[in-house]
Amino acid sequence: MGCMGSILTRIRGRLDRVGVLLSCLCLIHCVLGLVLVAGLGLGATFLLDPAIHRVGLLLATIVAGVAIGIGAIRHRRAAPFVVAMTGLSFMGGALAVGHGYEEAVFTIIGVILVATGHVLNLRKL
Repeated sequence: MGCMGSILTRIRGRLDRVGVLLSCLCLIHCVLGLVLVAGLGLGATFLLDPAIHRVGLLLATIVAGVAIGIGAIRHRRAAPFVVAMTGLSFMGGALAVGHGYEEAVFTIIGVILVATGHVLNLRKL
């Protein structure tokens, strides 16, 4: 593997790690949001703001698209790509159902799948 391949591998690894971190933060946001809003009636305006979900989906799509796309091309394995893209589909579906329990469930499933795709991709560094 040449210098360019080494650089792409390092970039992909970093982006996969960022993807896992973003997925974890999103998961914490969803669970904490449900607990605080549903359980205590706190923070609904901020925690359930649709802009947070749109920005999160955009970031997840960019990071997963680059990191997992490079990984799929380099190691020719479909599993990380399929798992992550399925997760992004769930996250996109969460935007379509509106606020509430369904949105949180779709988002949680989505971020777990996206994080799993990144972990599968990291295992092939």
